[in-house]
Amino acid sequence: MILSPYEPFKSVQIMRIVIAGGSRGIGRALAEFFRGRGDSVWVLARHAEGAESSRCDVADWAQVERAASEVAAAWGSVDAVVCAAAIQGAVGPAMSADPARWSDTVRVNLDGTFFVLRAFWELLRKAPRRGKVVCFSGGGATKARANFSAYASSKTAVVRLVENLAAEWEGLPVDINAIAPGAITTDMTRDTAARGPELAGREEYEAALRQLAQGGQSLERAVALVQWLLSEASDGITGRMLSAQWDDWENLSAHRAELAATDIFQLRRTLAKERSHHF
Repeated sequence: MILSPYEPFKSVQIMRIVIAGGSRGIGRALAEFFRGRGDSVWVLARHAEGAESSRCDVADWAQVERAASEVAAAWGSVDAVVCAAAIQGAVGPAMSADPARWSDTVRVNLDGTFFVLRAFWELLRKAPRRGKVVCFSGGGATKARANFSAYASSKTAVVRLVENLAAEWEGLPVDINAIAPGAITTDMTRDTAARGPELAGREEYEAALRQLAQGGQSLERAVALVQWLLSEASDGITGRMLSAQWDDWENLSAHRAELAATDIFQLRRTLAKERSHHF
């Protein structure tokens, strides 16, 4: 499925984009979209097939490093990296979770994001244009999500990783942001329904069933946000987590200087005085 582009955010030049997790779900939609508009896309995935792809477990540093070497030999540099690889993993009450499965979830979602960024950093720095990085969050990163502790914890950590890297890269021509794509129907939705109310919890289970029956939120809007973040329109906006479905991200370009001076769209502790309480 190739989605119609938001023309104002279309890059003025062909981009070389690495997409981790580009063989299924939202990652696959992104790969198809960017290839459809003429960009070069290299997919990293456990089940990747075809040219300009590497079969790779992102939680295995040696495999990611090897994939980066393959891209370096073919391209020499990359303009953008999208970290969309993730698993839902351990689902159920945390104190009854299989520790190995819990840890594996965090390794794929968090280590996998860091490994891809670490391996492709030098190729990104060689880009002839401003480099762009988009990481995927959501799924409990901004509030507690009972029975999904491994997934939610790892996705929260991805947001803080993005914030830390933005601070470390201050002054460099690279922007890094996280997105919450929204409740888009994917294999994770079907997995939640299959786990049943005992593991997923009644609320999550029923929400998954409704979503499967009625359809999820806009995949097109999630793809458009990634498109915007990879375009020149978002230059200088970095270290943020944006909601594809709810934030007015299309108009942020006009407020980039103001945004940079705030902690809006970042993870922060809420103080009692901000809620008119005096503890």
